[in-house]
Amino acid sequence: MTGLSASLVRGAVTSPFKHPGRPGATLPTGRLTLPAAPAAPGALAAYRRICGFPEPESGPLPLTYPHVLAFPLAMRLMTGRDFPLPVVGLVHTWIEIRSHRPVEPGEALEPTVYAAELTPHRRGTEVTMVTEARVGGELVWESRSGYLSRHATKAEAGPKGEAGPKGEAGPKGEEAQEAEAVAAAEGRTETAPALPAVAEWRLPGDLGRRYGAVSGDRNPIHLHPLTARLFGFPRAIAHGMWTVARCLAEADGQAGELRTVRAEFRAPVLLPGTVTYAADPAGNTFALRSGNGRVHLTGAVTRAF
Repeated sequence: MTGLSASLVRGAVTSPFKHPGRPGATLPTGRLTLPAAPAAPGALAAYRRICGFPEPESGPLPLTYPHVLAFPLAMRLMTGRDFPLPVVGLVHTWIEIRSHRPVEPGEALEPTVYAAELTPHRRGTEVTMVTEARVGGELVWESRSGYLSRHATKAEAGPKGEAGPKGEAGPKGEEAQEAEAVAAAEGRTETAPALPAVAEWRLPGDLGRRYGAVSGDRNPIHLHPLTARLFGFPRAIAHGMWTVARCLAEADGQAGELRTVRAEFRAPVLLPGTVTYAADPAGNTFALRSGNGRVHLTGAVTRAF
């Protein structure tokens, strides 16, 4: 069993014993670090293919790739006994990435992960996870991610005796189930931004399994309809980090041009499905949306040149 798989199992076992929202909860203070190593060529090539990045013989790492390398560390930290939130049900809500300079595949990258902040959210509690990557002690890349643990809060409480959305009777259609899952994740209603369509992508039903094999993120919500239904989704959903990476592959100009990205995950992308990538003429502001106007992802990038 790989380290990431072991973390997923540990998270499933420990999650029922954790109680998000309890007063005085604190984050672990330690940092986890992997030994410095260059990117494995085969794994990097597979990542480029699944996300749509060009496959040059040489060239810097995709902006999102260090996050993939460090994800096992984040999972190990979030499934530890001293982490206050249950990893089962955590929703990735946003990510910020900054590359201080292009990182070449042959450079020995040393990733470090730590938990930075625990903050109240109107839908529960949000934790900010930080990832840093160094080459020879030089900070070359960093990211911050928000993960939401949904639980009852005072902001959600309605008048006594009134039932909320979960109290509604009757069978739910697929769109209603998706809307409920979105509400559980963030509680926001989004309209499509006024950005012109650039490309349409047809996403196969096995995309979650294929990306999971490349990234190591085999969360059951991404793998099969049956396992996704256990968490309230009508079908498997695409990885949020795949949607970001695929948009960046479309937005990227010259190799190593992108320096920062800020992306917010608005709604899950059901698999199989069809989505539209939209962007401004410069490709600096983008969105991923479906045919009915539902926005799945919004983001913005800055460039070095």
